[in-house]
Amino acid sequence: MKDYVLITGATGLLGRYLLRDLTLADARLAVLVRPARKASAWQRVENVMCYWEKDLGRQLPRPVVLEGEITEPDLGLDSRGIRWVAENCGRFLHNAASLTFESTSPTGEPWRSNIEGTRNVLELCRHAGIRQFHHVSTAYVCGLRQGLILESDVDVGQTLSNDYEKSKLQSELSVRNAPFLDQVTVYRPAIIVGDSVTGHTTTYHGFYAPLQAVAAISIAAERTPTGNINESSRFPLSGHETKNLVPVDWVSAVMTHVFTHPENHGQTYHLTPRHPVTSRLLADVIEETMGLYRVRFEGGGRSLVGLTENEALFAQLIQVYASYWKDDPIFDTTNTDRAAPHLPCPHMNRKVLLMMARHAVSINFTSPRDRPVVPVFDTPAWLEPLCEAHHAAQPSPEPKIALRVVGHGGGDWTLAFSGGRLVTATPGLPERGSPLIETSVDTLLQLREGTVGVPAAMAAGQIRPLQGLAPSRAQQIVDDLLVVTSEAQHLRA
Repeated sequence: MKDYVLITGATGLLGRYLLRDLTLADARLAVLVRPARKASAWQRVENVMCYWEKDLGRQLPRPVVLEGEITEPDLGLDSRGIRWVAENCGRFLHNAASLTFESTSPTGEPWRSNIEGTRNVLELCRHAGIRQFHHVSTAYVCGLRQGLILESDVDVGQTLSNDYEKSKLQSELSVRNAPFLDQVTVYRPAIIVGDSVTGHTTTYHGFYAPLQAVAAISIAAERTPTGNINESSRFPLSGHETKNLVPVDWVSAVMTHVFTHPENHGQTYHLTPRHPVTSRLLADVIEETMGLYRVRFEGGGRSLVGLTENEALFAQLIQVYASYWKDDPIFDTTNTDRAAPHLPCPHMNRKVLLMMARHAVSINFTSPRDRPVVPVFDTPAWLEPLCEAHHAAQPSPEPKIALRVVGHGGGDWTLAFSGGRLVTATPGLPERGSPLIETSVDTLLQLREGTVGVPAAMAAGQIRPLQGLAPSRAQQIVDDLLVVTSEAQHLRA
C-alpha cells in the first residue's frame, strides 16, 4: 500500500511545523530536501526534528529523507529514490516555493521554483503514479481584486501585483489542470508570521520587513536620555488599511487536520484570519518595540517627498514589499470553517504582535544554522549495507517486519527475510498493522558497543515488540541485525 506522502519545502517555516504536526498525527512522511553548504539533506531534517524533540520533551519518529531539488528533472532523485517514491508514495504535498517578489531574469526566481519546480513535481507524480495532490498556494493569487474573494475563485482575469503572485497563480493553475491527478486540495494562506504562542520564526517577510528595517536604522540612530530613538519612518498609507496575518502554528494545524481527514480533500481552503489587522496597529507595534517616536502616515497612494536620510533608507529597505502596502480584500473561508470549526485563527492583536516583534528583535532576526548536529549513532549509515542488498535481492513471500528507531539519528525501515533470517532493509514502514520493533538510537548504540545485551534491553523495555510480534522473534531479529551489520562493516573495512 502506498501510504507515504512526499513533502517539499519541509525545512522552511511552514514545512517545519508541518513536519511536527503530521508526525504527531501519525502520518507517514517522506521529505525531498536539498543539501546545504554545511549540511546534507538528512542532517538538515535531523536539525528540525531535534528542535521539536527539545521543544516537546519527547523523542519522535523520523521521516524518510530523499535528497533532491525541485528545479531539476526527476527532482534530482537517483534511480533508487525514484523507485522508492513509486513504490511507497500515494500522495504529494507541494509546499516548496520561492518568495521572491520581483524577478531579475525570466529564468530566475520566482519562476524557476514556482513554475519550473511545480512542473517537475507534477512530472514525477505522473511517472510514479501519484494521483492525490495537496498544493500550498497563497491567498494573494487574487492580485489587486477587492471585495469578497471566494475560495472557488482562481483565474478571473485579475491584475496581479508582482512576480511572486504571477508565478503562484501559474503554479496553482498547472496543478489544477494536470489531467492525471484524481484529486487536488489547495491551501491558500495569507501572510504567515511566527508562532502565536512563542513567536518562533525562521523567516522575516511581510510584517517583519518594516520592523527589521527600523532595527537596522536604530543601530546608528541617536537616542534620547530615556532610550527612545529620535527618528521617524513614513508610509504612503492612511493607517486604516487592513492586512491578513496568520500564525504559522495555526496554518499548520488546519492543514494537518484537512490532510488527515480525507473527507475534506478536493477543496480549496483560504487560511486567512477572522480579524485582519490595520497598518496603524502594525506601526504602533513597531514604535513600542523599537522606541520610535512615531511612524508617520502620508495618506494612501501618495508619493513620499522631503525624506530625511533615514526615512529614505527605510523606504528603500521595504520597497520590495511596496505592492503589499495596500488594503486587503475580504477572503471567503467557507470551506475552512466547515472543515476545521474547532480551530479558529488566533487573533493577531497588539499583545501577540508585540510578543512576535520582540522575539524577532531579541534573536536579531536570525535563522537556524545548517550546521549539522551529529548524532551519537547514525542508524541510516549502520543499515545502509542491508539497504544496498535490497536492490540485488529477489522478492520474498515471507512477512515483513517494521523497525522504528526513535531519536536523533533514527528512522523507519522495512525488514525482509529469507528462510526466517534477515536479508534486507528498505527505508520506510510496511503496511499498517505489520509486526513492529520499536527502539531508540541510544539503545542501538549500547547494543553495538556491547554495554547491554539484547535480552536485558528487552527486559528493560528498551526494545519493544508491538502489533502481535512475539518477544522471542523480536530478539532473534535484533540479534540478526547486530550480526549482519557487523559482518558488513568488516567486509567494507
